Amino acid sequence: MRRISVVGNSGSGKSTLAAELSGLLRVPWLELDSIFHMAGWTRRPAEEFRADVDRFTAAAGGWVVDGNYSAVRDLVWSRADTVVWFDLPRRTMMRRLLARTLRRMATGAELWNGNKESFRLLLDKDESIFRQAWTAHARLHRLFRGAAADPANAHLTFVRIASPDDAGRLSRAPAEDR
Repeated sequence: MRRISVVGNSGSGKSTLAAELSGLLRVPWLELDSIFHMAGWTRRPAEEFRADVDRFTAAAGGWVVDGNYSAVRDLVWSRADTVVWFDLPRRTMMRRLLARTLRRMATGAELWNGNKESFRLLLDKDESIFRQAWTAHARLHRLFRGAAADPANAHLTFVRIASPDDAGRLSRAPAEDR
C-alpha cells in the first residue's frame, strides 16, 4: 500500500484513518473536502477540482486521498493501488456522525476554508449531513461492493472496513503488511 484511496459514508472515519495511514507511511494526505468546499460552502468548479487532484495523485511516491467524489474517482483509482472502503453498519456510522457533528458545532471548529457546521445546515432538509448520510448508506454499499468485484478495478486491492476494530487493525498493521 503506497497510493491509497479511502472511501465511505460521512462520519465513518475516513479522514481519521487517512491521516493515520499518511503518518505511518510517511506520504502526503489529501482530504478531498478541503479542496472542494470553498469559503461559504461554495463548490469548487469541477475543472479546478480535477486539476488539483490530478496534480496530487500524479506524484511518483505514495499518497493517501480520502473522499467519495465521483468527479475525480477515475483519476484517483487509476493511480491508486489500494482502496480502503468503510462499510460500517448504519447505526455505528450515524452514532459517529452525530458525535462528530455536535462536537464541531459546540467548539466552533473550522473545517475547510472558513466553513463551520451549523444548526441551520444540520436541520435543512436539502443540506442535512444526517439525511445525506442516511440515504447514501445503502447506495455506497452497493457502489463499492460492485467496484470491488469489477474486473476494471483488478489493479486495486480493496480493504473492507466493516467495524471500528477493522480500522484499528489496519492502522496498527506492520509496515510490511501494507
